[in-house]
Amino acid sequence: MPSRSRAGDHSAATGPAAGSAPAAGSAAGSGSAAGSGSEPGFPSEPDSDSDSNSDSDSASTARAQTRLRVIEAAADLLEREGRDAVTTRAVAVAAGLQPPAIYRLFGDKEGLLEAVAEYGFARFVASKHVDPDPQDPIEDLRAGWDLAVGFGLANPALFVLMYSEPNRATSAAFKAGMEILMGRVRRLAAAGWLRVDEHLAAMLIHATARGAVLTWLSFPADRRDPDLLTMLRESMVAAVTNQEPAVQDAGPAGAARALRAALPEQTVLSGAERHLLGEWLDRLTGGG
Repeated sequence: MPSRSRAGDHSAATGPAAGSAPAAGSAAGSGSAAGSGSEPGFPSEPDSDSDSNSDSDSASTARAQTRLRVIEAAADLLEREGRDAVTTRAVAVAAGLQPPAIYRLFGDKEGLLEAVAEYGFARFVASKHVDPDPQDPIEDLRAGWDLAVGFGLANPALFVLMYSEPNRATSAAFKAGMEILMGRVRRLAAAGWLRVDEHLAAMLIHATARGAVLTWLSFPADRRDPDLLTMLRESMVAAVTNQEPAVQDAGPAGAARALRAALPEQTVLSGAERHLLGEWLDRLTGGG
């Protein structure tokens, strides 16, 4: 990563101009300039608070850059040589640091791996393309699923690390990714395409993409059939969406799902009214 530098420059223009006489009433060598804590003709003392803040910002920036360098070195080792190769010593050497620096930055090896997993989630979220108004919501769903699977196949060791622990769901980047997925699901529901509850749909989409990658990776390369990925994706699409928008059907469930998805955007109703209507719509979508 490119480093940033900060330059400080203190001006000495605190006294009278060169060659001019002292102002009336001044006592050269004994008084102080108005509004200044320095003698006339001498540089003012630097602002210690400002310098302290600048030093603190520089130190924070340097620490963040070092931390990122270590994470990237660990991620590279992980992909090239596997998880067992990610030792504190090997990562320190790859990052050009001494091993104690890893402990100061991450606590221990598990802390480092947690940071690498978070880095993976952040990379994945950054790769996502979000269309707020897709021409075809179901094709948008397919594209999002393919992107998730493609990321896993391109970064197998990182993907396994990201999803190897249940507590990864607390990751801020993981939550951001799930919000993008929920946006896709909500658009399907608002258009009347969703067959199941939004939360269940998101779980099915996430589970099939995750399972597709892990299953693919579990087989030897010569036994991997690309049809597996296509059929899993199409099975997911069939499970969570209708062949036609449900709002065209006579039944109330599809229309209720569409209205339920749009409910949070309504401002005409009060909070209590939206809550009550939401309960009614939940009962209709559940067939209760």
